[in-house]
Amino acid sequence: MKAAVYHAPHQPLRIEQVDIDEPRQGEVLVRTRASGVCGSDVHIADGFLPGTPTPMVLGHEAAGVVEAVGPGVTYARAGDHVVISPTAWCGECDMCLRGHFVLCSQRPTRAPDAPPRLFRGTERVNQFTNVASFAEQMLVTERSLLVVDKQLPLDSMSLIGCGVMTGLGAALHTVHVKAGDSVAVFGAGGVGLSAMQGAHIAGATTIIAVDLSDERLDIARSLVATHTVNASKLDALEGIRAIAPGGVDFAFEAIGSVKAAGQVFAAVRTAGTAVLIGFFPGDARLDLPAADFLNEKKLVGSRMGSAPFRPAMRAYIELYKQGRLKLDELVTRRAKLDDVNDAFAAMRAGQGARTVLCF
Repeated sequence: MKAAVYHAPHQPLRIEQVDIDEPRQGEVLVRTRASGVCGSDVHIADGFLPGTPTPMVLGHEAAGVVEAVGPGVTYARAGDHVVISPTAWCGECDMCLRGHFVLCSQRPTRAPDAPPRLFRGTERVNQFTNVASFAEQMLVTERSLLVVDKQLPLDSMSLIGCGVMTGLGAALHTVHVKAGDSVAVFGAGGVGLSAMQGAHIAGATTIIAVDLSDERLDIARSLVATHTVNASKLDALEGIRAIAPGGVDFAFEAIGSVKAAGQVFAAVRTAGTAVLIGFFPGDARLDLPAADFLNEKKLVGSRMGSAPFRPAMRAYIELYKQGRLKLDELVTRRAKLDDVNDAFAAMRAGQGARTVLCF
């Protein structure tokens, strides 16, 4: 099959032929129909996590059609339309038993000494987040799948698997934004726009989008943002405080920037909460004023929206069907697998909300 393969930081992905194994115990073979290009994929290509094993097929925000299932699979069958998430869970580790499924410490995958799912001759090809959706087929565990109605558009549905779940869930599940709250979101890409939509669905009355791109800020305002701040033209904190004197109730960092992380903490009022949802470099460190914590300002992290995978995604799809969650509008560009490096360049340049690779 054809796949986009990552070989080294700061090098373009290469379109190559990769072999894929048959589904084994608990596994499902999926024909890829759509894969969102997420900031996490770009960050890997940009060397944010030194030591990432190569060669690797990137991509993790995807939807497709089941082609075959392995022994023991009971949830999905051939022909099902599915959304795929990188948050597979084991159901048995301490985190799962405590209800923190997105923090599962034993995600189902093949053992290191087992035959690889992806390979080329005798060479193992790694899967990013055990998904590897920048390829014509995916071999994943059934616990990373959500079966969806065949009438739903898979290009829009693909975004739910990561970007939407991460941003929407941060507002609805991690910190529980309430009616009347004020919110600022740093980063108006797919994740940030989803956080804004989560705040809107929860009833926030002030939603401030902060970004460097007028194009993205226009998208934010067309969706749910009540105010925008272009941080390339105006200091972000100055702009936020002009709108919300004293600071906002919640501020979300959806970029993966240490500078922005400090700003979201500074942007919240006394007893407010700053939320980190961006993908940070592995060696990133924060320097924050300790005295602010005595005013009960809080800094929390959120992974994949802190939400149980299948129940949350089903709820988000219902919100989409009701017209309360905008997914189609998040897809600002559709491209082919061969265009993946152009999609990466567009994301780095702050162009559009989300590119979806369509197969």
